Amino acid sequence: MPKLDSPLQLSPVFKPKIWGRSNLDPIFQRPRSPELSDALIGEVWITDEQSRFMNGPIAGMTLAAAAEKFGPELHGANWKERRFPLLAKYIYTSDWLSVQVHPDDAQATRFDPGNRGKCEMWYIVSSERKGELLLGVKPGVGPEKLRSSFQDGTSRQHLNRFRPASGEAIFIPPGTVHALGPDLVLFEVEENSDLTYRLDDFGRMGLDGKPRPVHLDKGLEVARLDAPAVRDLPAVKLSEPFGSRRFILACSFFALEELTLLKRGTFRGRTEAAEVLSILEGEGRVETPAGWMGYHTGDTWLIPPASGAYRLVPREKTRLLKFYVPDVEKDFCRPLLKRGVRAARINRITFD
Repeated sequence: MPKLDSPLQLSPVFKPKIWGRSNLDPIFQRPRSPELSDALIGEVWITDEQSRFMNGPIAGMTLAAAAEKFGPELHGANWKERRFPLLAKYIYTSDWLSVQVHPDDAQATRFDPGNRGKCEMWYIVSSERKGELLLGVKPGVGPEKLRSSFQDGTSRQHLNRFRPASGEAIFIPPGTVHALGPDLVLFEVEENSDLTYRLDDFGRMGLDGKPRPVHLDKGLEVARLDAPAVRDLPAVKLSEPFGSRRFILACSFFALEELTLLKRGTFRGRTEAAEVLSILEGEGRVETPAGWMGYHTGDTWLIPPASGAYRLVPREKTRLLKFYVPDVEKDFCRPLLKRGVRAARINRITFD
């Protein structure tokens, strides 16, 4: 049996979308496959089940196959299922996405047996001239008014509309009605589920030239009209020997940190959870006792629990996102309290 004891690189999977882009700056290059050469790419999934490992003893194996075969050896003791726990992607928008809502796990079992619900978050990489999003229902808008607005394509009038800033984090628990607008590049991490109830697609046709399905009854059943817009969170950033670490957000399903490396940093895997590193910018080396590998902007590295000490050695300033299934108290609350961060500030970036 192969031993998973060092960082493993994963390949991205590119998804065409009617609202996507031809330019995937600043993170990715256009895919070279002929079938995608002219496609508008809207999403780049970095922990897709069909993502393939590019190095190490399981090179060529998909994430789905590796998770099924190795289970906790790959994703850690915090997760009891064989399926990898987290789905992460980058989203590139040139138009409005549909208005949608996600169920929680219990609602997913009720309406779509065999599926998980979806709790998710966004981290805004860049927000350009028309960058907007919809998040939550305006006060006083009841279910019947909302239903009629979804049916006649006027729902944007009844939802909270924001212009997000680069670096902003947004938490989207199940039941939150939401939509992304144009001119955004963002990172999204969520429960490993693609279960979405589309509420309003503004009368558009899909890639096949037909209207895309709308799930109005299910969506209104799970929508929380009183759900607040959880955004504009504090930037809790701490100095580290290698540069800095920002604790962005944590809940029971996922945690996200941002690391900025100005010089070499030493890290190691941990038994509780696999960590995934997504390189936002920069290049350098991943050094292990067995040798070194280069990393570049757009790379994804999975750190199995048995990984020993490894070093990230930046050739140029490197910024990366680290995400994992956390113990919120152990991984976020205690370290921040120990560094003098006030409990009230910690409570604004941690969620049940």
